[in-house]
Amino acid sequence: MSKTKIRRPKAETPKGFRDYFGAEVTARKEMLDRIARVYHRYGFDPLETSAVETVEALGKFLPDVDRPNEGVFAWQEDDKDWLALRYDLTAPLARVAAQYRNDLPSPYRRYAMGPVWRNEKPGPGRFRQFYQCDADTVGASTVAADAEICAMLADVFEDLGLGGDFVVRINNRKVLNGVMEAAGVLDPEDPSKFEAERGIVLRAIDKLDRLGEDGVRALLGAGRKDESGDFTKGAGLPDSSADVVLAFTAARRDTGAETCAELRRLVGESKIGAEGVDELEEMAALLAAQGYGSDRVVIDPSVVRGLGYYTGPVFEAELTFEILDEKGRKRQFGSVAGGGRYDDLVKRFTGQAVPATGVSIGVDRLLAALTAKGRTETGSTGPVVVTVMDRARMADYQKMVGELRRAGIRAEVYLGNPKNFGNQLKYADKRGSPVAIIQGSDEAERGVVQIKDLVLGAKIAESATLEEWKDRPAQVEVPVTDLVATVKDMLGKDSL
Repeated sequence: MSKTKIRRPKAETPKGFRDYFGAEVTARKEMLDRIARVYHRYGFDPLETSAVETVEALGKFLPDVDRPNEGVFAWQEDDKDWLALRYDLTAPLARVAAQYRNDLPSPYRRYAMGPVWRNEKPGPGRFRQFYQCDADTVGASTVAADAEICAMLADVFEDLGLGGDFVVRINNRKVLNGVMEAAGVLDPEDPSKFEAERGIVLRAIDKLDRLGEDGVRALLGAGRKDESGDFTKGAGLPDSSADVVLAFTAARRDTGAETCAELRRLVGESKIGAEGVDELEEMAALLAAQGYGSDRVVIDPSVVRGLGYYTGPVFEAELTFEILDEKGRKRQFGSVAGGGRYDDLVKRFTGQAVPATGVSIGVDRLLAALTAKGRTETGSTGPVVVTVMDRARMADYQKMVGELRRAGIRAEVYLGNPKNFGNQLKYADKRGSPVAIIQGSDEAERGVVQIKDLVLGAKIAESATLEEWKDRPAQVEVPVTDLVATVKDMLGKDSL
């Protein structure tokens, strides 16, 4: 009689997703707490929205139109409504601003932090689930709101210890629209005309730093085949139009004033283009008045942002220090945040124009940057471990760990099989524990406890000489009443 083989699920993370463990989660939380303090200082309030929205509410703004459901993870409910995981934190904000418009202050300033999901082709460093950290102002039409977001973004990087290693780059979609009008792919009388071509142009320019001028020119024209052989359809622009678009991306000059003058020349007679240049000049003046000079904020026409809902100023934060890529080549770390003005997003719900602007920080990339610069702890100190020498005395061990916790010390009792004491110390080592507490029946009768300094022990083990450690024993015996004070003293010395 044959036995049916049990089919067990594979223990593996789905493609394009990843798991985060203790040290990474702790470092991310510490970073987000610091960012939140800057946002709070600027008067922004926290907001948490549902991870699931209706597809109708989310809208379809993702550039990856070749994926199922245009880049979102979506499913249909029994009542025929389509739901989807949020692909960013901005679309849910637009829904909230419309839904609670009679209750919220106007302007409404909020920040949000959490995971988002995109049904995109995964690749090295490109995941389908990732964290974002956003700040937005809804209800303010003045570009002073955009300038404030840029100033706040600069303060975030300063606060994280990245001063001198970043630049916030600013552009304006209205200027780009003026250039597209000059290039013949925007008809002011019929904005829907050439819509597909403009989308391709936007995505092409957004890849300028990765593909270079030749790659972008190919996407502006017939199309481009990448290294894997995949072909991306181009915008089909003639060479003369592609020249205008590429001249726009290369319009940055030595000063903001010179850049704006070049942009005025490129937009020609376009009214919307001239309006965009005016806004850039106003933002530059507002930021300069607050002390944000070209060392931190610059006007850069190559910034366009790929998402289709931006309507005015757009900005990116770029880290300028060098790292080594997977092939050992030096390259700049690159963009870690981006945003802009999206005055039409809330209008989708209300039918009324509601101005809005905001920024989104790529949390995983920023955390990787802080790690590369040594601005965050790469490891996390584990808990003090109270070992178990006699299972019948578990209450005594729990009393010890309770006293440590009440004193604010991270601690735990070993809850595995206590028969092999060596395994308990191996466990403490795997947990990164700084101290182990040991009390057998002999110590209990004498009212004492052994306290083992695991950090010092490791240093002694790896040190060629004991001279620098000879005045500090790696294990001490103290009265039980001195347990907390002794552990605090050890933890303080080990942090030096």
